[in-house]
Amino acid sequence: MTTPPEPVVGERRHLLNLAYRLLGSLAEAEDAVQETYARWYALTPSQRAAISSPGAWLTTVAGRVCLDVLGSARARREQYVGEWLPEPVPEQPDSVADRITLDESVTMAFLVTLEAMTPAQRVALVLHDVFGYAFAEVAEITGRTPAACRELASSARRRVRAARPATPATGHADVIRDFKHAWEAGDIAALVGLLDPAATLTADGGGVVRAALTPIEGGEAVARYVAALASGAGGSLRLAERAVNGLPGLLLTRGGDLVAVYAFDVADGRITRIWAMRNPEKLRPWLG
Repeated sequence: MTTPPEPVVGERRHLLNLAYRLLGSLAEAEDAVQETYARWYALTPSQRAAISSPGAWLTTVAGRVCLDVLGSARARREQYVGEWLPEPVPEQPDSVADRITLDESVTMAFLVTLEAMTPAQRVALVLHDVFGYAFAEVAEITGRTPAACRELASSARRRVRAARPATPATGHADVIRDFKHAWEAGDIAALVGLLDPAATLTADGGGVVRAALTPIEGGEAVARYVAALASGAGGSLRLAERAVNGLPGLLLTRGGDLVAVYAFDVADGRITRIWAMRNPEKLRPWLG
């Protein structure tokens, strides 16, 4: 007779979704989940049997692991070459990414906003506002009082509100499709018309491939930058529409090889922010 899997195995998807939102990296999220399970199986059978809610125990441990990772990640990202961006996830079967629930809490705009927060703010906001945990439970993970966690989430929420919300996916898709066509045509005037005058483009090459080391600011500057990419490649670049973190985005290929994933933020019918992932390490989920 086959032994049924332990109930804790069924928590894996929940833990991965939590860890990805907290860390902005699929690779780091996978590692955090593995560490969480390692700690579970390091307990003796009697210790595990004494835990009334294994799911809650796993969530608490995963939250603490992520909090530790976020603390050390700040130092690592200060040494990162160029801009650090969250790892984009695709919508495709049979990948790690298909276990990530794609909703507004994984849009690139939201994840980038999380990056500007302290680790404690990020954990408090994600656990309470996204996953619905009570502040008493958040306090157990962060080592703070429930009142302190409430204030952390409140300050984090103000940061989110200050960020301009994305257009619903229907309007978003039309703008991105028009941008794709203008880019393919090398039509700078059309590109400028689709970009907010204060638009920015941020690229992440990780020091592995060439990418702008600082954000490009201004609609016209962004338009000329992307048009130069196409002209400099001699017509070998190809654009394809794909969902990126649940919203319409673009894939850039050269000779059949993926070279970049583009995510967009749209407001009032114009593109306000573009995030270009060029780092090959962060493109692995897209290569399946």
